[in-house]
Amino acid sequence: MPRPTAPSLQPVHAAYIALCATLLATACTTPDTTLAPATPSRSVGNPLNTGAADPFTFAVIGDMPYGPAKRDSLPMLIDLINSDPKVDAVVHLGDIKAGSKTPCTDAYFADIRSLFDTFKDPLVYTPGDNEWTDCHQAGKNNGLYTPTERLAAVRALFFPVAGQTLGGRKMQVLTQADDPANSAYVENAMFIQSRVVFATANIQGSNNDNPATNPWGSPLPLDAGNWPSQAAEYAARAQANAAWIDRAFDLAASTDAVGVVLAFQADMWDPAEPTLSGFDALVQQIGTRAAAFGKPVLLLEGDSHQFEVQYPYAANSPMRLVHPNTPVAENVTRIVVEGSAGRTEYVRLTVDPKTKDGSLFTWERVPLAP
Repeated sequence: MPRPTAPSLQPVHAAYIALCATLLATACTTPDTTLAPATPSRSVGNPLNTGAADPFTFAVIGDMPYGPAKRDSLPMLIDLINSDPKVDAVVHLGDIKAGSKTPCTDAYFADIRSLFDTFKDPLVYTPGDNEWTDCHQAGKNNGLYTPTERLAAVRALFFPVAGQTLGGRKMQVLTQADDPANSAYVENAMFIQSRVVFATANIQGSNNDNPATNPWGSPLPLDAGNWPSQAAEYAARAQANAAWIDRAFDLAASTDAVGVVLAFQADMWDPAEPTLSGFDALVQQIGTRAAAFGKPVLLLEGDSHQFEVQYPYAANSPMRLVHPNTPVAENVTRIVVEGSAGRTEYVRLTVDPKTKDGSLFTWERVPLAP
């Protein structure tokens, strides 16, 4: 792939000023114990590192840990990732607990946060449905919580400093907390590395928690009225995600990026789901923007637990029939990571804008046990 000319600094500065005017920290009080986040350590990196064209490698995981056995293996997986000299940062695609028989308590969240703190490299985490949208389902033995209260708890503990990742070395990232219209979505992050724009978005499994198809129902806690309703949160999140995805592609265009990566929890084409209508608008938006961008776009997803590499926007792909009006975008690849009860592993994803064969993204599966 020919290497585009280096972009001028003017659009970079404009984008940085527009996105990074203020860092906002979101705090909340949960009904269990108040959680005090760890003191932030030193930060590294520039969120808009447009000048860096060296290879950059991520360890990508998701839907982990599911149950006690996977919880016990997570420290070993972290050690394996920490010992990998090729890894520069870690991405967790959400679902830090099983969807049932795992209470959504502050104590459990704190345990996972303590493990996340043992990653030596920056950790970019985007929440999954199991840690908030499913926490109202007492029938699944998750406890009985208002999902939006649990989302507030997740934000307070895992995003204590807006614009800064977790991990041993904190990495500076852009955050939607800086967008006055969508400032609640501190978890939506963005950065540029190896001339590629990376963005996370709060897109959830279970049909994106669509209230028309996946209502919370009853009972809910007595104080549920103190928190945003399902309908209000769904509408706000749809607005925030649409704006953030547009911002990612706008930033890629303005900085002459060579690729875009979007990372989120939901498998928007999961054949096991009875309906996927909650993703229709997102699938259309991503495909339209990707086709106009014309350069490689990679979707990183969890949710369905089985490793897959597919091309959902290819003209001949049957996946284009899943969502109405899906555009053709031959430049889009999606990777679904292994999770849940599957093999404990990570995906070693390398971004290299200087490869001679034009393969911007390469990946390999790295198992915990051979």
